[in-house]
Amino acid sequence: MKPIVFKIILIIFFILPNFSFAGDGDFNEAKASFDNFIRCELTRTNAKNHFNGKPFTITMVDFFNIQKEGDLIITTGAVKCWVEDKHINLFVAVGVKEIFEKKKVSYLVVRKNDFSILATELMNYPYKERCNWLQYWVDTD
Repeated sequence: MKPIVFKIILIIFFILPNFSFAGDGDFNEAKASFDNFIRCELTRTNAKNHFNGKPFTITMVDFFNIQKEGDLIITTGAVKCWVEDKHINLFVAVGVKEIFEKKKVSYLVVRKNDFSILATELMNYPYKERCNWLQYWVDTD
């Protein structure tokens, strides 16, 4: 196969679907919602403790990707936290569904090791609602 044909196939199958799903507004909304949701989820009372009871401070939330699988929007990223005398990274995947034109978190996975996320794996971790996905999103357009 000629290199130019191969590049065109890559663009059609991998790049264009992502652009058609997430325009600038959708991407910015997902990024802001992800950041605020993760900060809320990790710091709320009764949130699952990932640091064995040690106090921590979130120093950075990094948004990796947004993709759509069926009716599930999957966002992935990482959270860097300062715990005692070192930084610890948590890797996060959030599954969001749109129900009656409102986005609701359905699944959440938080791990200390990076992972490749599949919709079927994510569905093994249902989310018990505490923090709202769009609670802090402000439309700047």
